[in-house]
Amino acid sequence: MSAAPEWILERWEPVIGLEVHAQLRTESKLFCGCSARFGAEPNQHTCPVCTGMPGVLPVLNRRAVEFAVRAALATNCRINPVSRWDRKNYFYPDLPKAYQISQYERPYCEGGEIVVDGEDGPRHVRLTRIHMEEDAGKSIHEDGGEHSLVDLNRSSVPLLEIVSEPDIRSAAEAAAYMRKLRSILRYIEVCDGNMNEGSMRCDANVSLRPLGSDQLGTRAEIKNMNSFRAVESAINFEIARQAELLDEGGRIVQETRLWDADTGETRSMRSKEEAHDYRYFPEPDLLPLEIDAAWIAHVRESMPELPDARRERFERRYGLPPSDAAVLTASKELADYFEAALAKHDNPKGVANWVMGDIIRIANKAAVEAEPDFTDLPIAPAHLGRLVRLIDNGTISGKIAKSVFAKMVGHDEDPAAIVRREGLVQESDEGKIGEAIDGILAQHSDKVAEYRGGKDKLLGFFVGQVMKATGGKANPAVVNRLLKAKLRG
Repeated sequence: MSAAPEWILERWEPVIGLEVHAQLRTESKLFCGCSARFGAEPNQHTCPVCTGMPGVLPVLNRRAVEFAVRAALATNCRINPVSRWDRKNYFYPDLPKAYQISQYERPYCEGGEIVVDGEDGPRHVRLTRIHMEEDAGKSIHEDGGEHSLVDLNRSSVPLLEIVSEPDIRSAAEAAAYMRKLRSILRYIEVCDGNMNEGSMRCDANVSLRPLGSDQLGTRAEIKNMNSFRAVESAINFEIARQAELLDEGGRIVQETRLWDADTGETRSMRSKEEAHDYRYFPEPDLLPLEIDAAWIAHVRESMPELPDARRERFERRYGLPPSDAAVLTASKELADYFEAALAKHDNPKGVANWVMGDIIRIANKAAVEAEPDFTDLPIAPAHLGRLVRLIDNGTISGKIAKSVFAKMVGHDEDPAAIVRREGLVQESDEGKIGEAIDGILAQHSDKVAEYRGGKDKLLGFFVGQVMKATGGKANPAVVNRLLKAKLRG
């Protein structure tokens, strides 16, 4: 479902808040020295601490705290100088301790906001809090099997839980929020954002209220959304489900629902847990977390340029339209690619057009998930910059450049070398082009008469014939100028 139907929005206002779990890119886990790397064989990255053996003690990963501080600074949160660890108690087979070390009453940071491009202008989505916690393991349910298996590699991997206020008003805004958050976390290099690997996961709390009301309705929590498309589709389905139920006089039940991508529906899992269901209490094996102001200042100084600041710089320094700057800076890797290409040829708009067109196209074609990956593009940025330079200095035409680009894909060869080898240098000699034009006009004297009689659109026919006669190598600007002159007689 692409959007909520109009009949819903005429009577109901969606109210949406998101809870995002982002895995921190540390080498080791949050409370032990085991590797946090994804993709190992089951239960290879484990030890007595992360498997919950009796008598072991957790030791906090300093690097994880540094990454958490970066995320707080990037989203303008208030960092609390003292926070506390808590035990979140629940039983599940992939939680060996039967509790999860998290933060509840005193998280390490609160407040902040993320600004997204909403349907009616900028949407300021406030953040309630960000807190640190350890991940649980993973249950593996084999198809047709009688047993479930448990992989504890992920147990105690460091997470941030980023909780928004219910400030989002549509599924499209929720997806935009997720993309913006992912972009920020990737810019500051604290999370890789790979949703298909589970390193960024989202739960959505969705409710409806009568249009014009300021009272919150009963919410349902949706889980199991592993792509931006899934987030948008699941929320739209849930909005429609709740609206139909309310219009029929039914009542929304507070519950947790599972998104089923195969059926395109949410289905009930269980009643929604409240905080008291988890029996939070202070973690006795860890001291309160104290974050020194001087250390925060040090982390702040090491922060890279953030997406919004880079977008503004691209507009100001390179004279790019806001829409171009937004596309180029949505991904740090794409923005880096653009500036590296621009370093080889100073034509911001020309380079931007190729990046936003052909470069994004080949990245989309190679993407195995909804969002393209710009970290390993098949053409070096320096070579793209040189290709644009060959166009601008008249060595090749734009049409020839497309052919050269196609030969560069997968081989990453210098475009100038391809042009020399293939004999693709653009012909700009007016004498040679003039001879070709004379031949074409002589062959089509009837169309020359029609053109001179007022059929100006025939100019395109003549240009095409000249380009065909010269193997596409004639300079289009020279062709157009000479043709117009000769056709005037």
